Amino acid sequence: MDITLKLTQEFSLKPWQTENVIKLIDEGNTIPFIARYRKEATGSLDDQVLRTFFDRLAYLRNMQEQKEKILASIETQGLMTDEIKLSVENASTLTELEDIYRPFRPKRKTRASVAKAKGLQGLADLIYAQNINSKPPHELALDYIHDEVLNVQDAIDGARDIIAEMISDDAAGRKMLRYSVKNNGSISVTAAQEDLGVYEMYKEYSEPIKSVAGHRILAVNRGEKEGFLKVSIDFDKLIGMSILSNLHIKNDSPSTDIVRDAIEDSYTRLIFPSIEREIRNSLTDAANESAIAVFAKNTRQLLMQPPVKNKITLGLDPGYRTGCKVAVVDQTGKVLDTGVIYPVPPHNKVDEAKRIIKSLVKKHNVQMFAIGNGTASHETEVFASEVIKELDCGIVYMVVSEAGASVYSASKLAAEEFPEFDVSLRSAVSIARRLQDPLAELVKIDPKAIGVGQYQHDMPQNQLTQALDAVVEDCVNSVGVDLNTASAQLLNRVAGVSSAVANNIVLFRQENGAFTSREQIKNVSKLGPKAFEQCAGFLRVSESKNVLDNTAVHPESYNAAKKLLKLCNVSDDDVRNGSVSAIKSYIESVGTSVLALQLGIGEPTLIDIAKEIAKPGRDPRDELPAPLLRSDVMGIDDLKVGMEIKGTVRNVIDFGAFVDIGVHQDGLVHISQITNRYIKHPSDVLKVGDIVTVWVISVDAAKKRIGLTMKKPEQ
Repeated sequence: MDITLKLTQEFSLKPWQTENVIKLIDEGNTIPFIARYRKEATGSLDDQVLRTFFDRLAYLRNMQEQKEKILASIETQGLMTDEIKLSVENASTLTELEDIYRPFRPKRKTRASVAKAKGLQGLADLIYAQNINSKPPHELALDYIHDEVLNVQDAIDGARDIIAEMISDDAAGRKMLRYSVKNNGSISVTAAQEDLGVYEMYKEYSEPIKSVAGHRILAVNRGEKEGFLKVSIDFDKLIGMSILSNLHIKNDSPSTDIVRDAIEDSYTRLIFPSIEREIRNSLTDAANESAIAVFAKNTRQLLMQPPVKNKITLGLDPGYRTGCKVAVVDQTGKVLDTGVIYPVPPHNKVDEAKRIIKSLVKKHNVQMFAIGNGTASHETEVFASEVIKELDCGIVYMVVSEAGASVYSASKLAAEEFPEFDVSLRSAVSIARRLQDPLAELVKIDPKAIGVGQYQHDMPQNQLTQALDAVVEDCVNSVGVDLNTASAQLLNRVAGVSSAVANNIVLFRQENGAFTSREQIKNVSKLGPKAFEQCAGFLRVSESKNVLDNTAVHPESYNAAKKLLKLCNVSDDDVRNGSVSAIKSYIESVGTSVLALQLGIGEPTLIDIAKEIAKPGRDPRDELPAPLLRSDVMGIDDLKVGMEIKGTVRNVIDFGAFVDIGVHQDGLVHISQITNRYIKHPSDVLKVGDIVTVWVISVDAAKKRIGLTMKKPEQ
């Protein structure tokens, strides 16, 4: 198998692109580094395409390795033929490869292996040949009776078992049958007990395999695992028997009836149960893959939410009995003050709570509130709204997802970061920081705990972790990290920076003071030349004398960047002040291809350098719509059908999207209510963090369910 050719075709690339990407991966380069700083080599492939390429390369290499093992095994058994070798080499999936190898794989004890041990293979071969001029089977069987085969019937039964396994091991039959079941079979679900709870809709449920949605597969799998449902595949046995008969019935000989019996036994006992497992596993794998992709996409969008910068923030972690924990953090996230208030039941110390909050606002010049969305969130939001009205100083607030906050607060990391605070106060700090800079704060939490997926606990955890870790890495590197303020957890997500190196960077900072240049990180213990190459461009040093240290320009391109500044007569101070319009004019007058050649770099690198110089410290998140901040509050009882509201998309799933409309309970926009045109998935239109206009179409206060639509109602 020519892996390079296959990848070139699958990804619609030019051969040089494929060869270069494979070479870069094999040299140990990280995906963010390749995507950002090797655009000339890859043809500007982005990080998501490169990660898919990486996974596919690993799959194909694994398959090639399996092919070599299988060929060696068959060769060792002395059973290799040109036909077998060709079929192995041409196999395009691991499933196809397994089908081919099945007859040669060492088997545990089976009915067929027992019959073979009794010497009945020869009889099986004679019967399966179905020679029209042959003796009847019971006469053929006479030659195979001995101490272990007592009579003709024993011999024929043993031969039938061998034929049944031969039929089961036939790769062509399995392939045809698998295809037919996938296209003509159905998933069938029945109740395993009377009270089905949330699985009531699946009480008597059936749907064609070829059209069943991934989220329904995951739902019925969970119902089956919990003992509420029975799940199987329905398929017309006559179709299956017909497929196998066409392959294995040769004529109407004296032996044909026995072969026909063997076909039925093989189908019922061996092939269909095996294919049923395969297809259910395949459906589950596809559903998991789709759910992980949605989870990863939502996580990417959540992490890339625009930060609310340069605002002193008061974080509120709501609670009833234990009170509402309060933390004030400055513009950089440094904790200025903490406390506990009791504005909600059972304490209801509203006046005292108001005095405390107003005092903190005035003392620290607080500009916004961040309110956690957990227990007592709505009551705390009402309280905060009243305080804001009484202060009348322009304060705004936002209800922030608490997902994962408790996990972080109780972690070793949080204890190291805030040894003087208890768990609940750490939570209030985290909530405030989430509003200021979602990426920097959420990177401290296991991505699975940040609440933007579905069925995440049912998915293969290693696969999910790898996908989400890749997303976090891509987000951190696309934004860049301040070398002098970043936590070890944030630094650890930078390309090429291991956990040990991240800790060493923080330690170096503590012992030697702030970094004054990128070059200085070469002095950090265990950060070698390769790590420097991978990470340097993603680290920012705003205090550096070299203005390029505060951009995404890689040190390897500094000479080219300085030449460009000189050609355009632009100084470092001009760059700091944003007076760089001369660069754009110069590039337009000379042309990117000519100038790139003159500077000894590629055109993509030239374009990136010009973009970075135009805006040092550029944060791509600033280009996105700002988060929706509020100053007033509503409750679910205030909602009326037909009401128009602005909201924030909190989660996008297979069947719709959940939207925060400021009433504590998110509303559901079903996929059918997103747009008037057909869409395959809600993510075709919506992403986490989108600010959308919705209309209320149903309210069930008792069940806390809100139905929304994005289709403007007719007047």
